[in-house]
Amino acid sequence: MVKAIKEPGYVCNSCGYHASIWSGKCPQCSQWNTLDVEVYIKQSSSTQSLNSESLIDGLKTDEFRMISGIASIDQVFGGGIVNGSVNLISGEPGMGKSTLLLQLASALAKDSSVLYVSGEESLHQVSMRAKRLGLKPKKLQIASSNNADEITDEIISSRHQLVVIDSIQTLKCEGIGAAAGSVSQVTNSASMLATAAKASNTAIIIVGHVTKEGAIAGPKLLEHIVDVVLSLEGDNSGGLKLLRVTKNRFGSTNETAIFEMKNEGLMAVDNPSAVLLEERKNTDGSIVLATIEGSRPILVEVQALVNATSYGYPKRAVSGFELSRLNLLIAMMERRTTLKLGDKDIFVNIVGGLKVAEPAADLAVVMAIASASRGKKLKDNAVVFGEVGLSGEVRHVPFIDKRIKEALSLGFAYAIGPKPPGKAKADSNLMVVDEVKNGLNTYLT
Repeated sequence: MVKAIKEPGYVCNSCGYHASIWSGKCPQCSQWNTLDVEVYIKQSSSTQSLNSESLIDGLKTDEFRMISGIASIDQVFGGGIVNGSVNLISGEPGMGKSTLLLQLASALAKDSSVLYVSGEESLHQVSMRAKRLGLKPKKLQIASSNNADEITDEIISSRHQLVVIDSIQTLKCEGIGAAAGSVSQVTNSASMLATAAKASNTAIIIVGHVTKEGAIAGPKLLEHIVDVVLSLEGDNSGGLKLLRVTKNRFGSTNETAIFEMKNEGLMAVDNPSAVLLEERKNTDGSIVLATIEGSRPILVEVQALVNATSYGYPKRAVSGFELSRLNLLIAMMERRTTLKLGDKDIFVNIVGGLKVAEPAADLAVVMAIASASRGKKLKDNAVVFGEVGLSGEVRHVPFIDKRIKEALSLGFAYAIGPKPPGKAKADSNLMVVDEVKNGLNTYLT
């Protein structure tokens, strides 16, 4: 017998803080109106014993994955979607989550029974989007519901190999009085769905909303319950979309799929480097960075603009790069080079709407700022990569060979970066930089 038990207390849907009484402001994260009633659905005690089996017997079971035929998505999942797995995909509104999942469901429905459940749109609206994308899968079933109990019963029936749920924040459990999207509803809905998926060996994909800071909305428990966590990132106004994997129990987390939004939906981009550099002009403040997204190298343009400040306090602004990291690099340049940037407004932009977080972008950002400040440009046909320390030294980064190979394939003559570690011989196309100061004096003409 399953019954709802209301436990006294409140929980913050932003940071997870537990409180015994309600207040308008969370004592831990200082957010307003985030405390919700904490309610759990508990099952009564059972006299059944725990079933177990030998690990060797479990390894004999064949691993079955559903292959969509969309190579980039299958690679992100680790070679396909595992039966019985629970997958979570998040992203900002308008990023294309529903479009991507409808395309994926349509591709899988050619060989498997797939159910697409929308809690945000009606059946007519989902059908309109499918018509716009030119999708006509015969085995794809669609439904509109926000009842977690009904969806769980459908999953347990084992009539479908895959169930897509859009989204977890719209679901409600019948035994809970809290509003949809609250901590109690999200926690219990996710637990019910995960249990049903494991019991029926049905794979499910759940769409999750994000907060204004970009984190997955709801309790952290949601990310712990699922097997795979994906994030769809990019620029809402256009440009490339990146599908990153941050958790994968069945594959690598070093995979990234890159898409471009077209009339037919999100289409995989075979050569993103060529797309990102298509309109580049080699001027001062422009540097080509050889970065790594997942396991694939990408060339992207880093732009910098340096102007004399019109106010007493200089402004620093950045797009696609971490602001705190930019301030750190500017402080290092002030101390370790002859550049005087204390009275300069500095703006840095990663072209194409991409967000670069790896330390290998440090040297490209530094050289872009120096190039814009001096009014000098980098020599033609060069790409840059390397981590920069506070002493001005350029440190080793992984996948140097991949970065150089990608640069050569697009017609670049050489790369500027750190020396490979150990006894590894540097590539003939790699121009080694040990210190930022020497690199700026040597390669900026």
